[in-house]
Amino acid sequence: MDVFTALQTAVSGLKAQSFSLENISGNIANSQTTGFKRVDTNFVDLVAEQETPNRQVAGTVAANSRLTTTIQGGLAATDVSTNMALNGGGFFAVANKLGDANGQSTFAPSELYTRRGDFALDKDGYLVNGGGAYLKGSTLDPVTGQATGEGPIQISNALLPARATTTISYSANLPKTPATTNTNANVPGSELLGKLASGADPAIRSGTGTATVSAADSQSFFNGSIAGPSLTAYTAAGGPVGIQTRWAKVQNGDATGTPATNDVWNLFYANQSTVSATSSTWTNAGTAFQFNSSGQLVSPAANAVTIPSLTVDGINLGNISIKYGAGGLTGYAASGGLVSTNTQTQDGYSSGTLNSVSVTKDGKVTGSYSNGNTVSLASVKVVQFANADGLKSDSSGTYQQTIDSGTPRVGLNGTTVIGGNVEQSNSDIASEFAKMIVTQQAYSANTKVVSTAQDMMTSLINIIR
Repeated sequence: MDVFTALQTAVSGLKAQSFSLENISGNIANSQTTGFKRVDTNFVDLVAEQETPNRQVAGTVAANSRLTTTIQGGLAATDVSTNMALNGGGFFAVANKLGDANGQSTFAPSELYTRRGDFALDKDGYLVNGGGAYLKGSTLDPVTGQATGEGPIQISNALLPARATTTISYSANLPKTPATTNTNANVPGSELLGKLASGADPAIRSGTGTATVSAADSQSFFNGSIAGPSLTAYTAAGGPVGIQTRWAKVQNGDATGTPATNDVWNLFYANQSTVSATSSTWTNAGTAFQFNSSGQLVSPAANAVTIPSLTVDGINLGNISIKYGAGGLTGYAASGGLVSTNTQTQDGYSSGTLNSVSVTKDGKVTGSYSNGNTVSLASVKVVQFANADGLKSDSSGTYQQTIDSGTPRVGLNGTTVIGGNVEQSNSDIASEFAKMIVTQQAYSANTKVVSTAQDMMTSLINIIR
């Protein structure tokens, strides 16, 4: 009876090693498959119930698969900007396409998951990987950045609409003593913008107000001011408008006076996009910028001011906010006597066509447009599972949720998305070859047990002949 048991055990060993070889062959075959996760083999012994401890035997063996879904493969750079790899845990949420009807694509309602990130745009603008799975996520409004829908991501080739300038971000240092044409080291206060040639005084020394500089006074205004920021703003239709500005110091502070006074600066903008020192008109932006003796801005208290109805070349751009932030404007001494600009941007732009698409580390699909703007078009859906090895493998590198895997949790949770890369297979050929040699030897050894058991049974039968 023991010989028959040995024969059964050897047969179970042959089955187990065959199962192991099957996994090894799959790992080797998919060593170059994007996002593939190798399947290792666990062996467990099956011992029959024994009556006494001293009569226990080794028993038979069974083989089970051990998944490596959570083991990341290496990252490889590609030439496709929409390719993406997850550096860390998690899975891309994808869907299978069912077909097209009336020019509209339809997708399966069930959600699948994959690490295969070789996504590329198809003819309809969908992001689909090499296994035919369509990437899911949130579609974002290119103007507001707000989510407008959920589902398979579709990138539109529509024009990016123009956006009117509403905010100018600006930070700079205004010199304690500006280097104006009027400045004379021997004449105190000569660096200030005083009364102009016509006798007009366009300065605002406290709070807010209105004032203008006529063309007849433009030369004397130039002599008492220094160049400020120059930038291009945009109308609602996307038309560019050149804005030229100049800073003028209108008051020197006296910390010892009663009451103490501060340095005061005014910002002026030209009413024309092209200016000259003899014929341009200027408008005071309407705010007195006051700096204490330490060069810190003390008024206005807010971190931004608004220029009402900013008009250039007869084009009314509306109310423009200048945001300089805490500490963005200073009045420190500067050897050159000129404005030192640190930040100068504006939020408007003309319309543009889509040039390219790329992916950011936080999972945003961004579009680069012909107008120089880069905006977020979609947000990739990445999910995490409590037990990723509990997922059920599906075809083409996708997985299905199971009871063992738990429910998906949406979010990167520390994982980063690497654009222009794909995750390689975590199967190593050298390691698989080593396992194959061991498997082959174990299989051959089991066949020897079968041969030996057969010889022993033949000898037993020959006893009665």
